[in-house]
Amino acid sequence: MILRQLRDTDEDAEAAWEVVAAAFGDSAALAGKDGWPPGYVAEVHERNRHLARTDPGGCWLALDEAGMPLGVTLSARREGTWGLSMFAVLPRAQRQGVGRELLAAALLYGRGCLRGIICGSEDPRAASTYRRAGFALHPAMRLRGTVGPETKERLSPPDGAVHEGVARHRDLLDSVDRRTRGGAHGADHELLLTQRRLLVVDDLAGSGYCYVAEDGKVEMLAATSRRLAKRLLTAALLCLPEGADARVPGLTAEQQWAVDVGIEAGLELSTSGYVCLRGMPPPMPYVPSGTFL
Repeated sequence: MILRQLRDTDEDAEAAWEVVAAAFGDSAALAGKDGWPPGYVAEVHERNRHLARTDPGGCWLALDEAGMPLGVTLSARREGTWGLSMFAVLPRAQRQGVGRELLAAALLYGRGCLRGIICGSEDPRAASTYRRAGFALHPAMRLRGTVGPETKERLSPPDGAVHEGVARHRDLLDSVDRRTRGGAHGADHELLLTQRRLLVVDDLAGSGYCYVAEDGKVEMLAATSRRLAKRLLTAALLCLPEGADARVPGLTAEQQWAVDVGIEAGLELSTSGYVCLRGMPPPMPYVPSGTFL
């Protein structure tokens, strides 16, 4: 096996995607064929290249002797906060030490960081691995449901103003990040602004922000109070078009404000993996991004 850094190229972004698609999805749908929306695949490629560019020391590919990808790990450091954005190994290469070496390389990149965060799946092997690495496992919940006329009828209007976010809000976003998770997302916001709609609150009561995907996923939400967080999540759900698949993942027990909004909107609540943390309590109020944490 060969372990090398992921490069900021289309070829490496594609290699990483093929591993993830085979590990977590239908292997017949590789590279956007027969099931994966092309727009989604392009977005993942952009994120892979972004992390390879900003954090080359934290992004690694495992290759076999023929140069074919076996596994991938993507991690990032942001102001003393380390996050594992992706960790995947092909089914045929599992239980052969590939994952162990990939994770060791990513964890080494985070050495010296005060805090660590991972949005883990329900896979019990992954959970055990993260626990052995020193992470506290916080069971997570997910809200999900199709947006219809009754969804918006159920929701109370936001209790204050919510604005469209733009690039000039960058300082506000970083400030809220530091208040909630200990480190700003920095350059990640530049990419997210090209892929998501940004909602912002900023008044005498505090500030916060939320990214919303066209397909209904709340990518990330952070605020200086639960009241503002509820306002943002309410506005995010209200702005979704009818028929959208609303999804709010990564909710720990501390995010009851989000559970309340989701129940009011008629979304279904279920358990979904873990938010794994090291050196920090669960950020609150906060909804993490699986990629940018």
